[in-house]
Amino acid sequence: MPNALPWALSQTQFAVEVVATIAFALSGVIEGARKRLDAVGICVVAGLAAFGGGTVRDILLDRRPLFWVQHAGWVWVLLALCVGAMLVMRAKHLDPTARAMQWPDALGLGLFTAVGTQIAIDAQMPAIIAVILGMVTAVFGGVLRDIVCNEIPRAFSDHRPYAICSFAGGWVLVLAHAAGLSQWGALLAAAGTATALRVAAVLLDWRLPAWQAGTVRRDSPIEPPER
Repeated sequence: MPNALPWALSQTQFAVEVVATIAFALSGVIEGARKRLDAVGICVVAGLAAFGGGTVRDILLDRRPLFWVQHAGWVWVLLALCVGAMLVMRAKHLDPTARAMQWPDALGLGLFTAVGTQIAIDAQMPAIIAVILGMVTAVFGGVLRDIVCNEIPRAFSDHRPYAICSFAGGWVLVLAHAAGLSQWGALLAAAGTATALRVAAVLLDWRLPAWQAGTVRRDSPIEPPER
């Protein structure tokens, strides 16, 4: 009986990671369909979205085997999901849009934030490093997805808070542990915070300040002298 609680906690963490993987895979399928990729291309983009962030995290933490290698069944789930989603989209004549991709992406952002931060905490990382690794887990899958689809990653370019939402969710997990909240409660609180912030950013059109190129004054010392 003493082992029942740790087993339950590990199963909660595993379930969160599974749902996060599926959510990001769906965002990859939608993005690949938007770019009119073939079936292989869509599967590759979905795989990068689903596994990319966790792979970077595992490499930084020197965790072996990588999480998707350890759970090889996820690869089959990913392939089945890609095929099923493509068939449904073709049969229903669904038009993939950038807005449709944002909802599974927001869910995956929150869930991967929570599980990535928790894995780093379990590895005895300092709080700030754990939060950053949670953010890496949540953000880099989408970054790789967008790069392969020849887009400037939305995490850096659409000016709506994205990585910041993940950063905030990671700190919620750290503070929840410090307050003595159960692991499943901490995971749900962190995931819910990051996802809710991202959804609010999209719906309310919150914007981060964009870089504005300044004008050079005529008397500026960096201006080349007139000839």
